[in-house]
Amino acid sequence: MVIDAHNHPEWQGHTVEKFIENMDKNKIDISWLMTWEAPLDEFSHEHLVWIPHFEKYGPIPFSKVVEYIKGFPKRFIPGYAPDPRRPEAIDLLHGAINLYGVRVYGELKLRMMYDNPDAIRMFRFCGEKGLPVVVHIDYEFETQTKYPRPSWWYGGGIEAFERAVAKCPETIFLGHGPGFWAHISGDDKFDKEMYPQGEIKEGGKIIKMLRKYKNLYCDISAGSGLNALQRDINYGKNFLIEFQDRILFGRDYFDSKHMEFLNSLGLESEILEKIYSGNALKLVPIK
Repeated sequence: MVIDAHNHPEWQGHTVEKFIENMDKNKIDISWLMTWEAPLDEFSHEHLVWIPHFEKYGPIPFSKVVEYIKGFPKRFIPGYAPDPRRPEAIDLLHGAINLYGVRVYGELKLRMMYDNPDAIRMFRFCGEKGLPVVVHIDYEFETQTKYPRPSWWYGGGIEAFERAVAKCPETIFLGHGPGFWAHISGDDKFDKEMYPQGEIKEGGKIIKMLRKYKNLYCDISAGSGLNALQRDINYGKNFLIEFQDRILFGRDYFDSKHMEFLNSLGLESEILEKIYSGNALKLVPIK
């Protein structure tokens, strides 16, 4: 079995029909479908070319997740991450769990510190309900425009994320995004290059965190996850072996690059099985 543990409805021009066709083509059995809820001034409006649903809470609203799971309930796991700064956020998530069977809190991608009190309350609620939390981290990089923002950052960096992980030991977190994966290396490139290249140096922050916090997992999706594993292939392979019980395959795209890379490493079949589906099933069992 293969589970794509990070994707989005109608992302990159994929309607539900194209999405299912792509899953079949890539031999993916199930996809975790996640929202991206953010105020209009916290994301590039270029995303609206891919997601032309100009709803109040976008750019990837929960309504699209609902449409997909109603049409193909056996192929998708519903996720939802209402902005925890909204006073009704926990009630919205609770209702979505009861009505639509939401199993994942994700994707959280907001211009806020991930250890702020509103976020911690949400994370602890997710721990009570057994929902893994998928977070996107980005350091500040210029947008080359003045509006809606002169720069993008999400999460407040690895230190804020670590404080959240430490404060919520009963909650499972999945780290994702350039600002997470840059810390596979102990160098100082994390806030200077979005996708750092070159040999990985010992002392990477996420290595230390994985060894310290058993509630931290890794989401290898998108260019950030793939780049981290490919930039120093021997290190990447050893990383996958050491943390084989806490790494989840995901794409965030609709190509086969992650799968091709994993299959090229000569990993034992037991390790690949954990990464492709076993760890996802451990966190979100199929009912």
